[in-house]
Amino acid sequence: MVVVAIEFFSENELKFLIGIGISMFAGFLIGIERETKNKPTGIGTITLVVAGAMVFTHLSNIVDPNSTSRIAAQIVTGIGFLGAGIIIKGSESTKIKNVTTAATVWFAAAIGMAIGYGFYLIAIILVILAVTVPRIPHITDLSFYKNKNENNTD
Repeated sequence: MVVVAIEFFSENELKFLIGIGISMFAGFLIGIERETKNKPTGIGTITLVVAGAMVFTHLSNIVDPNSTSRIAAQIVTGIGFLGAGIIIKGSESTKIKNVTTAATVWFAAAIGMAIGYGFYLIAIILVILAVTVPRIPHITDLSFYKNKNENNTD
């Protein structure tokens, strides 16, 4: 069965299939984390960002292997623009929302690029980071910090 698959697909197509599979799984895991926090991006958005960045990077490696950084730079710029649209200024003049979500979208593109370049272990480590970092509590939410500031009468 594996021999048939190898004969049926070229090396680039096999790398693409592996990359798109890892991208879908990465996007799913990161998207779940965002959805469980009721954020505006979820499984669909994050998966498309990871997979899209992977596809652009993969194709860049095939079409112009001597200048892959051109496509990479455009991915970073384009995702930055997308992330800027996610950030919302709240009704309070000082309240800005969804900065972490925008950073997650940007980071998801970086994961897709790592997958597109074939750095699968790095991508797995980055997925773990993307899922765990947003779950770290803010220092101001920690009970010892609240208690310290409530007792401070300065």
